[in-house]
Amino acid sequence: MRSGGWLMLPILACSVITMAIVMERLWTLRRRRVMPKGLVTEIREWYCQEQLAEERLARVQDGSPLGRILAAGLANREYSWEVMKEAIRDTDRQVVAELERYINTLGTIASVTPLLGLLGTVIGMIEVFGVIMEAGVGNPGVLAGGISKALITTAAGLSVAIPALMFHRYFNGKVDKLAIGMEEQALKLVEIIKGERAEENAE
Repeated sequence: MRSGGWLMLPILACSVITMAIVMERLWTLRRRRVMPKGLVTEIREWYCQEQLAEERLARVQDGSPLGRILAAGLANREYSWEVMKEAIRDTDRQVVAELERYINTLGTIASVTPLLGLLGTVIGMIEVFGVIMEAGVGNPGVLAGGISKALITTAAGLSVAIPALMFHRYFNGKVDKLAIGMEEQALKLVEIIKGERAEENAE
């Protein structure tokens, strides 16, 4: 920290923020938390047994992001296929936006920290050339120390930016997969409900 100068402070802050976001998103984006296994099957059983009460619907909505999407469709189950699908898609967009929370911040950190490191290096090199102008180049040790100090911020910035960029891409890919999976589950539920209702009407 002392060797890198004052620009090490924002780089350190970025590293702390990156670590906090990574830990929070790893916990939040667990598949079993976002898409509980067997939820659609359980709802189908409730629907077939006419036990889909408002209390259970509220529990489904509050239980997981997938449950929130399914609850949006179920709340419109008395309407047409198109209305259910539109309600699901609207809620899906909101849920995906929440799953993407803080991910853009990782991308910003990945872009900014190398620039902070470069700025520190440029400032350090300016100081080195100032020393050269005053004392000349007679002491290589002083020059080497100054150059080393200048490069520390670049190394620190890259050390933060590389993992931030990796996790940014990883979380983006994971959210995309979860969004596709949730939409598939929701549309599956729509097909089940509308299919069974069509069979009942045919009978």
